Amino acid sequence: MARPKADLPDRAALRALVVDGELRLRVTPAARSEGIAIAGDRLAVRTRAKPEDGVANKAVEKLVAGALGVATSRCRIVRGATSRDKVLRIAD
Repeated sequence: MARPKADLPDRAALRALVVDGELRLRVTPAARSEGIAIAGDRLAVRTRAKPEDGVANKAVEKLVAGALGVATSRCRIVRGATSRDKVLRIAD
């Protein structure tokens, strides 16, 4: 059985949260389902990946890049690599 698609908000709403090329995130690793929700001035990101050896961080970068419609290589976590609160840089 195929996994359901991630629950993603509108791209325009996501891009409105990008300030000076940075996006604030609150991440929940090892969640039952993947998805992104807007929670105030940040994104609440759920990923199935376990928080081991940076696997969850890579999954978050890929999920947010897909939601924004940009290449994964343009999204990098710049702060909070070991925290649930992260800052993601979106390269131009």
